[in-house]
Amino acid sequence: MSQLVPDTPELSEFYKRLPDYSLAPLWTVLSSLITPVPVSRCQPAHWDYKKVRPLILESGSLITAKQAERRVLILENPGMPGESKITDSLYAGLQLILPGEVAPAHRHSQSALRFIVEGSGAYTAVDGEKTIMEEGDFVITPSWTWHDHGNDSTEPMVWLDGLDIPLVSMLDASFFEKYPDDLFPQSRPVGDALARYGSGLLPVGYEHARPTSPVFNYPFAKTRKALEQMKLADEWDPCHGLKSRFVNPVTGDYAMPTMATHMQLLPKGFESETYRSTDATVFSVAEGSGKSTVGDQIIEWQRRDTFVVPSWTEIRHFPATESYLFSFSNRPVQEKLGLWREKRGED
Repeated sequence: MSQLVPDTPELSEFYKRLPDYSLAPLWTVLSSLITPVPVSRCQPAHWDYKKVRPLILESGSLITAKQAERRVLILENPGMPGESKITDSLYAGLQLILPGEVAPAHRHSQSALRFIVEGSGAYTAVDGEKTIMEEGDFVITPSWTWHDHGNDSTEPMVWLDGLDIPLVSMLDASFFEKYPDDLFPQSRPVGDALARYGSGLLPVGYEHARPTSPVFNYPFAKTRKALEQMKLADEWDPCHGLKSRFVNPVTGDYAMPTMATHMQLLPKGFESETYRSTDATVFSVAEGSGKSTVGDQIIEWQRRDTFVVPSWTEIRHFPATESYLFSFSNRPVQEKLGLWREKRGED
């Protein structure tokens, strides 16, 4: 309670009567409701892929993709154990699909992203169109679209799932539906969406009905080529190196309405300036190795690792080799609500 509020017998008796009317005094909790800076249970955390990979593969020997619906090991933030959260508003997990398997078709109101961590040749199908996935690709499953996954290759495939599950749950807007068959019928050829919408062209008469990008696979080969071309200009952001956001080619907005997705290139020996922002951010190392200071912690990362930076926590990157970092956060939501802010450099 605030020191300005007297602790009197009359107030104590008053407080006892309020719950009977589903009431509570604001002045006793105001300082914890409206804080001077963000206060979160989210903690800095790091998942070493070399250490967790054996557990991911072991799950494949214990349960099938069909039995599990989605065979995923959730990345649980240590500050929120048992809540299936990597940040306060986002979910993340590592999904495994083995050769010959199919993860059956379903749809849900939550938006999902896939960032391919290991393997080549498996597919995701969205509303009847397959896309073949390669390591480093960023793939979207828009809200309420039928989707299934399959692996026609000869090797296991692992990707990072990112979903806005906690955000949708907070809004009481969760819906889920299974498709009667394992596979949703294919209606368009492989690569159709990227060709139609991802080449600087739009079909005449096209009307965009969803807030999500109509392109649902952003190949790493194209992303790398773009950043490599930008590198020639030698114009490095002191906090981010070279950092680009994935966009909806129709609107120029973020590719997904609830999650911002970025890829950044950090050159060998780069030492970034201190940076902080209000959007807690999940990083996946597409290539390279190095370390980052996150608050008072040092996270040493390498290819395929995942780490998370809580809201308003200082971060600096120190790549040991040229490195590509994929990241996602709830920044679009914060920006649309006028809440997002950043701070560059030391206090």
